[in-house]
Amino acid sequence: MVVNMKFSVLLSIYYKEKVSYFNRAMQSIWDEQTKRPNEIVLVQDGKLTDELYKVIDEWQVKLGNTLKVIPLKENIGLGDALNIGLNKCSHELVARMDTDDISVDDRFEKQVKQFKDTDIDICSSWVSEFEDREEYIVSYRKLPEYHTELLRFSKKRNPLNHPAVMYKKSAVNRAGGYKKMPYFEDYYLWGRMMLNGSKFYNIQESLVNMRAGCSQLERRGGIRYAMSEIVLQKEFLKLHFINIFEFMRNVIIRFSSRLMPKYLLKKIYSKIHK
Repeated sequence: MVVNMKFSVLLSIYYKEKVSYFNRAMQSIWDEQTKRPNEIVLVQDGKLTDELYKVIDEWQVKLGNTLKVIPLKENIGLGDALNIGLNKCSHELVARMDTDDISVDDRFEKQVKQFKDTDIDICSSWVSEFEDREEYIVSYRKLPEYHTELLRFSKKRNPLNHPAVMYKKSAVNRAGGYKKMPYFEDYYLWGRMMLNGSKFYNIQESLVNMRAGCSQLERRGGIRYAMSEIVLQKEFLKLHFINIFEFMRNVIIRFSSRLMPKYLLKKIYSKIHK
């Protein structure tokens, strides 16, 4: 268990982020939380817009040393940016957050309590998804609760909602941290953490509201995304995280689903995430 319950929040931002989305995310991290983070680490992944620099400066003035900004000269991608940010986190407990999502007001309080009360290495939750207004939820990503269930589930699908995770920095580093795996840096990390003996847990309620829903299906389909899934499954097979039968099943089901017409994929997605 973690003795020191101080924690960092880790974010990465790049030039395409909307100022209003980032500002709302920061409000949910700081202004609205029942348990505030001890540190916020923000990686600037490459050059940003003047508007983003301005709002980041405003938060720097407001938070002082609590906000640690890590500027990168070039855009290097989410996985590498998170590795750099993780190494700059001062605390063992680290919560992930995307700069366009919204944490509910007791998210951190509930996750820290889980680390205090149980022997786990990573804790996530369900997430709710909205398209335009955060009060109108269109779907949920519900996942199993306990480690044994999550291990079985992970052989087929991603067992954690990445924007809602809180983990032990040491457990992530033991598994090698984030590595290059386009679209699937998080799933690849969870698989290696599972193999490394890390203990997983999912809180059975939504602690993050995501700007996602069916409108995000464009980036989850197509030949490039499908090929990236095959690369991931090959790596899982090489690591003996899955067997040959699981590999064939996953490739057939997941590859074909990514090439479906968008309207059909939307129906399937809506049914899964009711």
